[in-house]
Parts: sequence; C-alpha cells; structure tokens
Amino acid sequence: MKNSEIKVLVTGAGGFIGHHLVNYLKNEGYWVRGVDNKYNKYNGETSADEFKLASLLDFNNALEATDGIDEVYGLAADMGGMGFISFNHSKILYNNTNINFNTLEAARQNKVKRYFFSSSACVYPEYRQTEVDVKPLKEEDAFPAQPQDAYGWEKLTMEQLCHHYAKDYEIETRVARFHNMYGVEGTWRGERAKAPSSLCRKVAYAKLHNEPSIEIWGDGEQTRSFCYISDCVEGIHKLMRSDFRSPLNIGQDVLISINDMARLIMEIADVDLDIVHVDGPQGVRGRNSDNTLLKKTLNWVPQVSLRGGLTLTYNWVEEQVRLADEQSE
Repeated sequence: MKNSEIKVLVTGAGGFIGHHLVNYLKNEGYWVRGVDNKYNKYNGETSADEFKLASLLDFNNALEATDGIDEVYGLAADMGGMGFISFNHSKILYNNTNINFNTLEAARQNKVKRYFFSSSACVYPEYRQTEVDVKPLKEEDAFPAQPQDAYGWEKLTMEQLCHHYAKDYEIETRVARFHNMYGVEGTWRGERAKAPSSLCRKVAYAKLHNEPSIEIWGDGEQTRSFCYISDCVEGIHKLMRSDFRSPLNIGQDVLISINDMARLIMEIADVDLDIVHVDGPQGVRGRNSDNTLLKKTLNWVPQVSLRGGLTLTYNWVEEQVRLADEQSE
C-alpha cells in the first residue's frame, strides 16, 4: 500500500514531537489528520490535511478523531520537564490514562489497522537508575516494575493495554520508549520545559543580559542521554513500518551529566559562565539507552550528535529569548 493511500492520525499534533511528526509524515506522502487541544505555540500553521481542536479526555472526540483513519500515532499527553512531572502526579496519571485509553478504544471501534504509542524511558525501575555511571537500560529491564513517578506508571500501564489489544483484537500496536527528546520548536521556558531547552534558555539569557552565572538543580552530576527531534520522528516511522511488536527504546546512547551539557551549551554560545547549584527536582540519578535491540530490529540508530543537536536548539532558543526581550520593552 502506497503512503499516499494511508490516512493517519497524529494525536498531540500541536505539541513538540507531534508537530514535527506531522511534518515528517506529510513529507513521506501520507494524508494526515492532527488533533490537539491547542495549535503549536511556535508555529501556529500546520501542514496536516486536517486539524481538529479537541480534547481526547472526551471519548466522543476520540471517536470522531479516529473515524476513517488507517493508522494512529498516539502522542497526546499532559507532559513537561521535571519541574512539571515532580509536582503533578495525580493530574498526569488521571489525564494521560484517560487520553490514551480513550484513543486506543476509539481506534479499535473504528477498525484502525495500526496504532503507535509513545511510551517513555520513565517506565524503567528506579532501582536500576541509582548511579551516575548507569548501566544502559535494555527493554527487558522494565520488570520487575518500579517506575519513579506516576508518569512512568501510566506509560507502563498503557504498554500493557497495547499488548492485550493486539492479542485480543485485529489491531497492530507499536510501542517506543523515548529517551529525552529535544530540539527546535519545543517548550523552552516554564515548568514544562525540559533540560536541554531550559539550559539553552539560561545560557542565552545570561549571554544577552551579561549575567555571570546560571542555576542548575541539584549537584548537576545526574546523567542522561538525549535524542534530537529529527531522529525521534524518523525512528517512530521506522518502527511503525516494521513487524516488531514489543516495546523498543528510541534514543541516543551517549551519556552526559547536566553540568557537562551546560558547559557544552556555553561552548556553542561562546560564553564562560559560573554554575550555581540550587535545590530542585532531579529525577533518577542516571539513565541511558541500550540500543542493541533498536539496531538489530530496525537496522538503524539515531544519527544527530549531541553537539549538532544542541547547536540547532541553542540558536533557535537564543532567538526566542531575543524576541521575548523585544516584546517586553
């Protein structure tokens, strides 16, 4: 079946990953419907063939969104960085569970053929992530389960629902565990901003305002791997077109501390700033992706280096900071 003959739905199409995925799928020739309760805040226009403003907390909206659709890319979520996740557990668990349960059941009722669910590395147990120099996480490491927060529990529950829907009904499900996606046209300020864009904002602000330092939560030695958005959407599409039915890591496998990432961003910005450590949520001590199964399954791994991705991201964020300064004058 040609891509042009496939009608797809992207939920969360106004969000960071969803917005980029809509553009990617349109470039691949698909007919695309987007649904979200908002348009993308940095690019109000959408390349989707249709865009529905609707909340998927309402099952009837989910039914309408999936009507006539061949494949669903489920990205809708009430989500943010550690500043949001750490203080909104009940909201995240309630909203995201309802959004995802509604969308998958609506897809089943409308006889959608294939369903992609965006899971997260947050499903992995906290007891495997207590060291800075953490052992990369394999897909099989998710059990025995002990996610750190409600966000991880919701993702793990939805993974199980996808598994059982695939067994019980005629719907193919695909699940990707994202490892810290970042890039341009993502939230760069406020509690929903994630570490790369937040650090880019802090460095850009300090540079433009001649400030001597930036703040980092905790000691800054906590570690993560980060995946650029273009690799994210390419990986999603490759997984969706594959025959692999179990959860799969999508992310880079290059570990870096938050301190070192801040220093790398300073190099990109050509500034030398002090780092001041303050109290704040940090998440697990260390997390990295084991990409062995990803490479074996898709014959592919993410291609964009951290420096390359952060350069693109920093330049975009610095421009946003400049524009915000001009608007406040």
